[in-house]
Amino acid sequence: MRGATFPVLVAGVVASAWAVLALWSASPYGRYLDHGRWGDLGFAAELCRVVPAGTLLVPAVFHAAAWMLMIAAMMLPTTLPLLGMFRRITAERADAARLMANVIAGYLCAWIAFGLAAHSLDAWLVDTARETSWFVTHGWIVGAIVVGGAGAFQFSALKYRCLEKCRTPYGFIAERWRGKAPLREAFRIGFDNGVFCVGCCWALMLVMFVVGMGNVGWMLALGALMAIEKNLPWGKKLSAPLGVTLLAWAGAIVLANV
Repeated sequence: MRGATFPVLVAGVVASAWAVLALWSASPYGRYLDHGRWGDLGFAAELCRVVPAGTLLVPAVFHAAAWMLMIAAMMLPTTLPLLGMFRRITAERADAARLMANVIAGYLCAWIAFGLAAHSLDAWLVDTARETSWFVTHGWIVGAIVVGGAGAFQFSALKYRCLEKCRTPYGFIAERWRGKAPLREAFRIGFDNGVFCVGCCWALMLVMFVVGMGNVGWMLALGALMAIEKNLPWGKKLSAPLGVTLLAWAGAIVLANV
C-alpha cells in the first residue's frame, strides 16, 4: 500500500498544480501570471500601494507562487525516477515521509532561486522598455535571442552533462546519502538534483517568457519535452532536433521583422 500510495500522491500534486494554473489563467486574475502586467489596476496594484516596498515585494510573492505551481506541474514529473529510487532506499525508515518532503523541498528551492533570478531579469527588461522607445519596435530581438539561445544550448556540453546527471538517479543518491544527517542529506539530494535540472532545462524555461508565462498549453508542451528528454531511454535523441527547431524559430522571428 505504501508503494502504491506514493505515485498516486505525486500524481495528485501534479494534477492539482495543472488545475490551479488552468483556473488561474482563465480567471480575472490571470494577468498576474504575466510579468509585464503586475502594475495593472486590481488587487495586486492595491497591495503594491499598501505593503512597504510593495512594488518590489508583491510582484516577487505573486511570481514565486506562480513559479512554484509551474515547477510542480512541469518539472516535478521529470524527477519521478529520483523520488521513486529514494523512496525505495528509505522505505523502512520511520522518518521516510519527512525525508521525502525534504528532497522535494530542496528541489523546489533550487527552481525557486532560478525563478526569482529570471523574474528579476524580466522586470529589468520591462522597466528598460518603459524608459526607451527602442523596445517598441525592436522588442522582437529579445525574443529571437532567448529562443535562439535556447536552441544553441541544446548542443552544449553543459546541457548533456547536466542531463546525464538527471538520468542516473541511483548514482546521484549514492554520492550524497550516508544516513548520518538524514534530513540535511535528503534536502541536499533534492537541491543538488534541482541545480542539475536547472542546468539542463533553464534555457527551455526561459522560452516561457517569450510565449507567455500564463500559457498553459505551452507549459504542457515544454513540460512534456523536458520529461521525455530526462526520463525516456531515447530522450537524449530529442535534444538535437529540438535545438534545430528552436534555431529555426529564432530565424523565423528575425526574418519576419527585418
